[in-house]
Amino acid sequence: MHTRRSVVLGTGSALPARTVSNRELEKTIETSDEWITQRTGIRNRRIAGEGETTVSLGEAAARKALDAAGVTPADIDLVILATATPNNTFPASSVQVQRRLGIARGFAFDVAAVCSGFVYALTTADLYLRSGMATRALVIGAETFSRIVDWEDRTTCVLFGDGAGAVVLEAAETAEGAAGRGVLVSRLRADGNHEEKLYVDGGPSTTGTVGKLRMEGREVFKHAVAMITDVVEESFAAVGVDAEAVDWFVPHQANRRIIDASAKKLGIAPEKVVVTVQDHGNTSAASIPLALDVAVRDGRIKRGDLVLLEAMGGGFTWGAMLVRW
Repeated sequence: MHTRRSVVLGTGSALPARTVSNRELEKTIETSDEWITQRTGIRNRRIAGEGETTVSLGEAAARKALDAAGVTPADIDLVILATATPNNTFPASSVQVQRRLGIARGFAFDVAAVCSGFVYALTTADLYLRSGMATRALVIGAETFSRIVDWEDRTTCVLFGDGAGAVVLEAAETAEGAAGRGVLVSRLRADGNHEEKLYVDGGPSTTGTVGKLRMEGREVFKHAVAMITDVVEESFAAVGVDAEAVDWFVPHQANRRIIDASAKKLGIAPEKVVVTVQDHGNTSAASIPLALDVAVRDGRIKRGDLVLLEAMGGGFTWGAMLVRW
């Protein structure tokens, strides 16, 4: 028996040219390389320079994903871009990427779920592909968080970086069950009661400004592991697998301590966890596709592997997915 699923054809990523190390931050704010590394695992992050934007980074990541997938822009009929830092209030950054790539058909829109954005976007694309409303989708996570962080707030500015990642999905007939390729399951959640724990203090309808990121770090950490575990275990149950069956765990790259604690609670061995937070910092919606691309290109993630994705972001929003590569 076969079923229609969304299969990953290729991945891509893009980073700004400028690398900012913890040592460089020591010169501008009251912090230290030791303090940042010990509490977050972050050593470097990329910061967008002049001419580097969410759209330009998204376009670059998309071109690499299209090339890896062996398809052209003409083959794409759906573009979904996850971001909390769009180029403009409107039009959607996805439409701007669509134009730059020369995609002349289908539809495009943005998804705003902050750090969970890529999981939300991938889930949405999967629903369109499985329903038959689209055939091939380009799903992008792209952010320039450096433009909304408060560079005088040492508790938050050290955490974030800029970048983009992308995947190409195709609707295909695959074997039923956990052995078949493609997106097997996704579980999404949101709880607006936690809004004040991680938010931006501005917006077009309230202050008429972009605003700056504000976060209660301890509160976010306290909720993160439990929320992540809940949706992951529900995903396992839906597919009929357990942590032992997972070949690679690709979590949102927010903080090394959250990544390690989540893997431990789920019973996933450290050697199965893809970690890039040390090089990129927290790139919000870009972090999972960035990490995916790194692990695909260095040969870790291979055809047939079972890959677990999870993320939690402002709102709170959170979610998990299981994908047979």
